[in-house]
Amino acid sequence: MKKKFGIIGNPIKHSLSPLLHKYWFEKYNLDASYSIIEAKDEDLKDILRKIRNHELTGINVTLPFKQKIINQTDKIVNDAELTGSVNTILLDNDKIVGENTDVFGLQAAYLKEIDSSIHKSALVIGAGGVSPSVILSLQKSGVKEISITNRTNEKCIFLKKRFTYLNIAPWKNLKDEIKKFDIIINATSLGLNNGDDFNFNFSSTKENVVYIDTIYNPLETKTYKFLKEEGRKVFNGLDMFIYQGQKSFYLWNKINPEIDDKLIELLNSKLK
Repeated sequence: MKKKFGIIGNPIKHSLSPLLHKYWFEKYNLDASYSIIEAKDEDLKDILRKIRNHELTGINVTLPFKQKIINQTDKIVNDAELTGSVNTILLDNDKIVGENTDVFGLQAAYLKEIDSSIHKSALVIGAGGVSPSVILSLQKSGVKEISITNRTNEKCIFLKKRFTYLNIAPWKNLKDEIKKFDIIINATSLGLNNGDDFNFNFSSTKENVVYIDTIYNPLETKTYKFLKEEGRKVFNGLDMFIYQGQKSFYLWNKINPEIDDKLIELLNSKLK
């Protein structure tokens, strides 16, 4: 029987997830499809009913549903439980299970580059859907001081209830705050194609800063380009995207798919 997967979000047309998973379906000769499902809040119940009825095999979840979907699951496990954020849904013994592969994606893609004896402090910019996963991955990587800043301060306070060790940095001081940190992670949508961007450059960062942008479209945001030209260590969101997808694929199909050069070239070609 053909397996049917998809990704739910809004907006979602920009997603490369169908391309990623279809590449692996072909590589491993799986009879499966993967579609984009643009959803509203009121659609979540029906989408999960389709999983329960085997009309869908599993789904990925992106903004703005990573927290909202939890109420529709039977249980959340592992990193999803620790973060309160779900990006992968599967059926296990007729139970709808929410999992989080974003934490793994971040660790596999970038945080192996981080030496916690040197990189002691991190700033997470943004308190939205991916932020809990960013915070947990930093903690798991041994970073001792983690701060968060967001335009809406209430969201920072909400996250601090879950991650009590968080420091809150005021958004209005962001331009000055960035010089204090060894790692800066942009977990906002600032820099996305056709979207808003930061209204200042990041010239005051430490020389040995590691800058990670969770955005992969475009591959190089304005801030990424600026810091790259300044000789800083920079990463875009593409590797995180690929690794979180790899783990989702494994959870659904019990195959750990290879990340090969042909796949990287294919994804890069769609982002140029």
